[in-house]
Amino acid sequence: MPGHSKDLTRLRIALTTFFALDGFIFAGWVVRIPAIKEQTGASASTLGLALLGVSAGAVVTMMFTGRLCRRYGSHPVTVVCGILLSLSVALPPLAHSTWALGAVLLVFGAAYGGINVAFNSAAVDLVAVLRRPIMPSFHAAFSLGGMIGAGLGGLVAGSLSPTRHLLGLTVIGLLVTAVAGRALLRHDSPVPQSAPVPQSAALPQSVPGQPEEHAPRRADPRTRRLVVVFGLIALCTAYGEGALADWGTLHLEQDLDAHPGIAAAGYTCFALAMTIGRLCGTTLLERLGRTRTVVAGGTMAAVGMLVGSLAPSVWAALLGFAVTGIGLANIFPIAVERAGALAGPSGVAIASTFGYGGMLLGPPAIGFMADWFSLPIALTSVATLAAVAAVIGYGTRRATAD
Repeated sequence: MPGHSKDLTRLRIALTTFFALDGFIFAGWVVRIPAIKEQTGASASTLGLALLGVSAGAVVTMMFTGRLCRRYGSHPVTVVCGILLSLSVALPPLAHSTWALGAVLLVFGAAYGGINVAFNSAAVDLVAVLRRPIMPSFHAAFSLGGMIGAGLGGLVAGSLSPTRHLLGLTVIGLLVTAVAGRALLRHDSPVPQSAPVPQSAALPQSVPGQPEEHAPRRADPRTRRLVVVFGLIALCTAYGEGALADWGTLHLEQDLDAHPGIAAAGYTCFALAMTIGRLCGTTLLERLGRTRTVVAGGTMAAVGMLVGSLAPSVWAALLGFAVTGIGLANIFPIAVERAGALAGPSGVAIASTFGYGGMLLGPPAIGFMADWFSLPIALTSVATLAAVAAVIGYGTRRATAD
């Protein structure tokens, strides 16, 4: 058993590395968007259309990747997608028109969506074996990787061209994938020992993320409904993340007259708070359980966002953003883990697709509501959906069995 424990530890480290790599590469691309926009001569509207390539590629690939994980296992699919993600991030600087940029971003988005489903499926397997709620720690690694990638990108933006910078990310990505991928491929997806499963949870008896002979039974209608419900929880969370990423800085600068440097710290406060919340997520889940964590987190995020959007001072708004980040931190990981436990990689794919859809829905929805009402009022929709996530989470308390 000591050897088995060491294998699981190595597996956890390898998976954590892939989560961090994903955040690192994606953030590295995001900070070079302004330079790519200038290179292609795209207007704001045409750039927006090109950026939809990332979303379209991710959403389409997510459902397809779930099937690949069921057939071949989540570990090989994670490694293949890691290679594709590392290679595809070097493509945007090679585009010199918005149409070409949209095409290469479709490839990049496909790799990004694929690896998200694959390593989340692998993480669900490991959670089932360890019988500890460690899912938030993986997502904390993603957040940390993103912060490092964005910070490094900001440092080198003035001295390196987008081509050299993103090619450097390709080299780093391939090296990390080679090292972490060896550890991942050395072990099959772990199979938990049989344990009594609460009837109310309607969980499959076998393990998600395995090849076909170990795949979960075909989900019954009740299970499929539960997976969709957890997907809605993921959507409510990701909506807020997308909205704050695109509109938080503008709210501070436009509505509260914050200095541009202070305004830029708005999303940083939110992202840092979310990272801290995820680092504490396992301890929180062990003490409170899934239901209480979702309810408390959704409630905290709702209150925090009301303060962040309606407070008359910059510092109160920053505090509100931070509270929102802590509140939302663990809801998405819980939703993905529950969906995966219920329906294997297909469940992860569905919840991830809902969540990604929420992240896409947030920014344009806020924009429309800001035109109709005002930006502060529009941002209260983040609080509303956080409260909805808390209510839904309470309604699924029997399904989470804690």
